[in-house]
Amino acid sequence: MTTRTEPGDGRSDPGLSAIMSERRQLINLGYRLLGSLADAEDVVQETYARWYAMSAREQQAIESPGAWLMTVASRICLNLLGSARARRETYVGDWIPEPLPEPTEWITGRSGAGGTDPADRVTLDESVTMAFLVVLDSMTPAERVAFVLHDVFRYPFGEVAEVVGRTPAACRQLASSARRRIRTAQSPAGPSAGQAGIVRQFRTAWEAKDIDALISLLDPDAVATADGGGLAVTHLHPIVGSEQIARAYAEIARVSGGHTTFLECTVNGLPGLVTRQDGNLSTVFAFEIVDDRIRHIWAVRNPEKLRPWRIS
Repeated sequence: MTTRTEPGDGRSDPGLSAIMSERRQLINLGYRLLGSLADAEDVVQETYARWYAMSAREQQAIESPGAWLMTVASRICLNLLGSARARRETYVGDWIPEPLPEPTEWITGRSGAGGTDPADRVTLDESVTMAFLVVLDSMTPAERVAFVLHDVFRYPFGEVAEVVGRTPAACRQLASSARRRIRTAQSPAGPSAGQAGIVRQFRTAWEAKDIDALISLLDPDAVATADGGGLAVTHLHPIVGSEQIARAYAEIARVSGGHTTFLECTVNGLPGLVTRQDGNLSTVFAFEIVDDRIRHIWAVRNPEKLRPWRIS
């Protein structure tokens, strides 16, 4: 299996720097496959552990170390995806992929996240938007791996088959099925500049508890989903319909009173919101906007999923 990155390829004696240079590519793969930065980092650690468990002779016998690392990481992810489905049967409320921060607020340009920035490691493109990740999460593990490896990382189906354990023809069918899911679930999004304006208007209307203004910004069939994981208070089931969402969010603003502040931050590459209550990070909001209306809101409150978000 050949990798799409050059560092580390074809060396008979790959050094530490060459092997570690593959880390970003592995993080990119793991996050797209698992929807969790923490899980992706665990996969990378396990992948490197398996590499260094081999003897020097075994390592030197591998023609393309980068390809070997990607193959091993993909197989680990495939196994984890299977077990994740079982774990989510007992998850409290809806499960939303872990939101990925970017280092600046999209309005002020001020630093919004401290510490090591995940965006330095995960390439932000349409394959990591929240809407895209949610569709990926609806796929079978084999569909997800086949689609991500082929359509996102451009691996030929012959190499995808080595990971999935099926024939190239079967992998082609898996990727085709995944594409149909995406076409069915998604509509073309508007320019990010237009999205930023709509999210800003939503923030203003929400802070003002202006139900009519909120309704005007929401698609009539909009859905608001929240993820507290049983560790933070939130609505357990999706709220459906613009009026229902507007009233629910106006009530949230009323209850929180003056204890909540907003930051306009980039979430998974698109304009989003972050709220802080009494100075502490509480929720990250991602939006799907279609035809100048908000079609979906994802509110992540599970503190375990917000560890990368250290707002200064």
